Amino acid sequence: MERCGWVYHDPLYVRYHDEEWGVPVHNDRKLFEFLVLESAQAGLSWYTILKKREAYRRAFAEFDPVQVAAFGEEEISALLSEGSEIVRNRAKVEAAINNAAKFAEIQARCGSFANYLWSFVDGRPIVNAFRDVAEVPAKTPLSEQISREWKRAGFRFVGPTIVYSYMQAVGVTMDHVVSCFRYASLAGSSAVR
Repeated sequence: MERCGWVYHDPLYVRYHDEEWGVPVHNDRKLFEFLVLESAQAGLSWYTILKKREAYRRAFAEFDPVQVAAFGEEEISALLSEGSEIVRNRAKVEAAINNAAKFAEIQARCGSFANYLWSFVDGRPIVNAFRDVAEVPAKTPLSEQISREWKRAGFRFVGPTIVYSYMQAVGVTMDHVVSCFRYASLAGSSAVR
């Protein structure tokens, strides 16, 4: 079975590629999860974050943005303590808490974060037809636009490269290469919910 060239043979990575990456997400809690994880990845490999995903889930209240937005210094200290299994970087932890509040503001204003996010692409994923992973860009004009808007709204750790990785993860853009076994099903079902 042919997969995108970036997939390691580790079962965790294969499962992520086969079952999640590029699948359109419309669930706000899942969208917040990927925002926390993609922001935490800055400067690290996605595999490093993927291995810590369950720890992030526990540490960040099952990715409930309202609960995370209420975190204070006590929770921050616990997240940065020696026993913590997440990436212990104060700026990233504080960004996740800050971003939770901004995420909740958008939910209140737009009815859901999904409504807001998917409005950038008129509700339909951008389906690319790359033949090789080397063709996949690190950022696009749309990720630059979203990054600027998010930064103006007060989000942190949301540069255009992180935003593009986020867009790929939640299926706003579908970048499985055409030879990948996932390409046909995802390219042909852009209404997947």
